[in-house]
Amino acid sequence: ANKPAMYVLFLLFQILGAVILGFGIWIVADKTSFIAVLQMSSPSLKTGAYILIGVGALTMLMGFLGCLGAVNEIRCLLGLYFTCLMIILITQVAAGLVIYFQKETLKEELSHIVKDLIENYNPLNEDKKNLQEVWDYVQTQITCCGWTGAKDWEDNEIIMNKSMTEYPCSCSNRTEDLEEGRGFCRLDDTANSTATYTDWPVHGQGCMDGVEQWLKDNLGVILGVCTGVAVIELLGMILSISLCKNIHSEEYTKVPKS
Repeated sequence: ANKPAMYVLFLLFQILGAVILGFGIWIVADKTSFIAVLQMSSPSLKTGAYILIGVGALTMLMGFLGCLGAVNEIRCLLGLYFTCLMIILITQVAAGLVIYFQKETLKEELSHIVKDLIENYNPLNEDKKNLQEVWDYVQTQITCCGWTGAKDWEDNEIIMNKSMTEYPCSCSNRTEDLEEGRGFCRLDDTANSTATYTDWPVHGQGCMDGVEQWLKDNLGVILGVCTGVAVIELLGMILSISLCKNIHSEEYTKVPKS
């Protein structure tokens, strides 16, 4: 009676595994979004991406083994399926706790990555062109400037050499600057030949606040997905135990009584 429900769960696990696997591969391969800024500089994210690839592959394998166990009524495969599910569920809870308690450390690491990128930003540097274009894209899309604010850009070597009379085009709130999209734009009024970030026509919000706001806005969706995955895993564990018991009962009734 539990078999149809198990088959649906196995299909869900195949889909879930494929999604996790794809997400991990995307983080490793992505070169065109904010993820690229992180994965090219952050060992934590690279490690996390490889873990996702491993978990995705394991989840797909589990779906196959579980289905094989249910079809052929092999208790050891169902037991393996249950054990793998339990390990993954415990790992997910542990990962969530680590992220929660280490969020300040992760935030600090990200801060160093972005500030180093800003300080060394140079449109003529071909080696870091892709990474710099990604950061320009982030600033344009989130309508933010720098990590904590536009003042971060005062530490850029080129802007310092220009006495702050230039500013990043991707930070600008002027349409004509955004058409340029990358590199530096020059202040219209440079009569004093010196300026500060307060003279730049740029967004006031730092990208840290923008990213945090995005996470807050999407927290419900993120928590909903995590809860949904956990519920599916718990259902899989309950049904696999139930099916194991049924198989055991059937085997017991088949034993000839002396």
